[in-house]
Amino acid sequence: MKILVCISKTPDTTAKIAFTDGNTKFDEANVQWIINPYDEWYSLVRAIELKEKDAAVSIHLITVGNADSEPIIRKALALGGDEAIRVNSNSNDAYFIATQIASIANEGGYDLIFTGKETIDYNGSSIGGMIAELTDAPFISLATKFELVGTTATITREIDGGEEVADVILPLVVSCQKGVAEQRIPNMRGIMAARTKPLKVVEPTDADTLSSIISFELPPAKAGVKLVAADNVSELVRLLHEEAKAI
Repeated sequence: MKILVCISKTPDTTAKIAFTDGNTKFDEANVQWIINPYDEWYSLVRAIELKEKDAAVSIHLITVGNADSEPIIRKALALGGDEAIRVNSNSNDAYFIATQIASIANEGGYDLIFTGKETIDYNGSSIGGMIAELTDAPFISLATKFELVGTTATITREIDGGEEVADVILPLVVSCQKGVAEQRIPNMRGIMAARTKPLKVVEPTDADTLSSIISFELPPAKAGVKLVAADNVSELVRLLHEEAKAI
């Protein structure tokens, strides 16, 4: 069985966020880059667990990015990927990215495609569904559990007010979130092996770009906290009504 795991490069959660060029570009100066946590901790690790149960499973990684994303791919290989593909493009358009991944997936004949539920920088949560459409495969989003018996996957996903369990026949696209697997740290053996694992670079296929970034905006600074005496209920009600607009 062949599994394709989608990997995205995102800023570390501790990175200072700033913008340049009239707030149209993210300022990458002095930013530490990491694997998108939903891709690494959940989708990639679950794929590795499936391989540990079945040695016939192979794990291929794919990212759409420039050469500066290769250290991220090497870390994913160190965790347990077998080989990787980098599509040489720096587009931030979700449809363009999904088209590149789907093109590779259609050529490679993958049985299972894993994505994280979203990236922590754009929070679009749209790539998985687009890949499924472009590969003509079923799509299950927000998976919290994933089990595989033969060619049938049993997936638990979050829905409003509860959970849903679905049985789906491969091939399949799944977006994963917390619960599917637990975070792992690469060991020294994996790090050394990752240096020689195949990392293929391909040029992007022709695809439309359907969106563009007009501007970024930081959230407003948090206001100071107002303390109200426990016995001053009327003042608390006034503040909630007139200032917080909560009641």
